[in-house]
Amino acid sequence: MKFHNAWLIFKKDWLEIKRNWQVLLPIIIMPLIFSVALPSIIGVIGNMPVTDTSNNQDFNELIPNLPPDVQNTLSGMPPNLSMMYIMLVYLFAPMLLIIPVMVSSVIGSDSFAGENERKTIEALLATPISDGELLLGKILVCFIPAMIVTLVAYSVYIIIVDAITFSMFGGILLLPNISWLIMMFGVTPMIALCGIGLTVMVSSKVKGFKEAQQISIILILPVLGLIFAQMMGIILLGPLMLIALIGILAVVDIAIYYLSVKIFQREEILAKQ
Repeated sequence: MKFHNAWLIFKKDWLEIKRNWQVLLPIIIMPLIFSVALPSIIGVIGNMPVTDTSNNQDFNELIPNLPPDVQNTLSGMPPNLSMMYIMLVYLFAPMLLIIPVMVSSVIGSDSFAGENERKTIEALLATPISDGELLLGKILVCFIPAMIVTLVAYSVYIIIVDAITFSMFGGILLLPNISWLIMMFGVTPMIALCGIGLTVMVSSKVKGFKEAQQISIILILPVLGLIFAQMMGIILLGPLMLIALIGILAVVDIAIYYLSVKIFQREEILAKQ
């Protein structure tokens, strides 16, 4: 396999993406919602007096699942601050994993299905490069923008959270902690590659961008499962859990890539034209 050929596919597709607002708008809007709007809303709520004790009870049930040092930190904290801490540091953490899945699925849906709509797929499939190089190029054009957007979103989220909470928590910076660093640089690329591989496979089998995008939305369901599991206290995405998740996703990513190469059929794609 020649990486140079895959890089040429990346550059060609990236030029197309930069001109396509149907792809760019979700990439811009979604990270803004998660990295700016959510922490800002929680910051406003955290400054309001707490009147609903049932919500406090729900958060108190989550505290025993937190690490011992975090439990000690929360023990003498007012209810509104403990709610802010749990939401900003723990409950919202897996929500940011939606960003790499969404960004990569939007770009991935445009990979082959978009080529079909633009009537450029015939010339692409006629190029003298291997199926592995072609798929690698398609994966790179999804992975690199998804990682850049996600890491920027993480950074903005951390800055906003620390700016909002710095004075409230006595000059302590809540983020980043070890779990967030593992999530940013370990889980995020693994889950992005998983979503990309599946989306590119789907995109190579359907005719249109919208059809591919609708199917790829299903990839968000496992991330939503992590979010609800953590909110309900079933699991805690601590360092050990995140490292185990990285290992599982790495195996899945490798399997998906080899499966993509195996089922990819140029003749079948050309027959749809």
